[in-house]
Amino acid sequence: MTGYIRKDKRKGIRNVIAVAYLVECAHHVAEQIVRQTDSEALPVHLIGFGGCAPNAYAQRMMERLCTHPNVGGVVIVSLGCENFLRDQLLEVVKASGREAALIVIQEDGGTHASISRGVEAVKAMTPAVQAVPKVELHWQELCIGTVCGGSDACSGITANPAVGRTFDQLVDAGATCIFEEPGELIGCEAMLRERGITADVGQQLYECIHKADIYYKKMGHDSFSQGNAEGGLTTIEEKSLGSYAKSGSRDINGLIRPGEIPVTLGREGGLYMMDVVPDGEARWGFPNVSDTAEIVEMMASGCHMVLYTTGRGSVAGSAIAPVIKVCSNPITYERLNEDMDLNAGRIISKGATIGEISVELLHLIEQVAEGQMTKSEALGHREFFLGYKEFCRK
Repeated sequence: MTGYIRKDKRKGIRNVIAVAYLVECAHHVAEQIVRQTDSEALPVHLIGFGGCAPNAYAQRMMERLCTHPNVGGVVIVSLGCENFLRDQLLEVVKASGREAALIVIQEDGGTHASISRGVEAVKAMTPAVQAVPKVELHWQELCIGTVCGGSDACSGITANPAVGRTFDQLVDAGATCIFEEPGELIGCEAMLRERGITADVGQQLYECIHKADIYYKKMGHDSFSQGNAEGGLTTIEEKSLGSYAKSGSRDINGLIRPGEIPVTLGREGGLYMMDVVPDGEARWGFPNVSDTAEIVEMMASGCHMVLYTTGRGSVAGSAIAPVIKVCSNPITYERLNEDMDLNAGRIISKGATIGEISVELLHLIEQVAEGQMTKSEALGHREFFLGYKEFCRK
């Protein structure tokens, strides 16, 4: 495999320019910049934060996303009066060695003038971004995440255990793997505790699930949806066991929060769980976790790509990092074939084994890392969502 080498020594599997808006008022201008500059030769992706009030989590997330290994340059779009620390973000991007530019709509003449300046900024940084060299990329330099969405009765016996088997192989090869969804692991806390690489890590994992249980109960619901029931799941415990299967069987090296990158914590390689449930009291201003938001949080922690298991089906992709759809249900795969990358439902319909599907998935990961587009990439899916949260540990 080969990857794009950044000046901060990290390697990416994609080479994109990100246009990042810092408040919803700047969304339209940023979107128009993307529409006028995006191309096959150099993809330009839209990301952003819609809030105006300050939030340390959102600041940290944007700093991590704008310096993601798959990003070669960034155009920051600010209205001008929001609370986001735009100059700090600009300096973080520049310090990473990436191309960077800042547009402030209130200072640059309004909509048309700001769009023109943004387009010029993208064009100005394009030669430098395109000139980023490709070098050899090893498994131990890859970070891969996994989420599940639209689970059904097939998820826990096809796609999820196949991803779990693949995670075991990736971890053994030295890669960094991240799983999450504590709200969908309620009931599995004792098993997670046993897999902690130390007693302290095990206790952190246990308490993470306990926190999620309290949070969901205060919000008045859990992660079990109507679609899950229609797909044949009966209880949150059944859903949790299926979700747990995609974490594999290896020791869990640590519990991380969104935006924490294992390599920067001195823990390169191995398996990690991500806590996506906010700390403190449940707040209605903090949105419930969603698949798109979780993918973004995994990217902020360095994931080059995300394995997305689904039984009911999903068409979502992501900006910046590719999403590989692993379908658990053979009927869903046939119905949504253009959106699915791998049919793990063949374990049910064709007698394939979990090991065979895992081998196929590992090969697909290698192809995507080398540049092959996923189905969501080819269809132009670049979903992105970043909201408010709060974590006590910065």
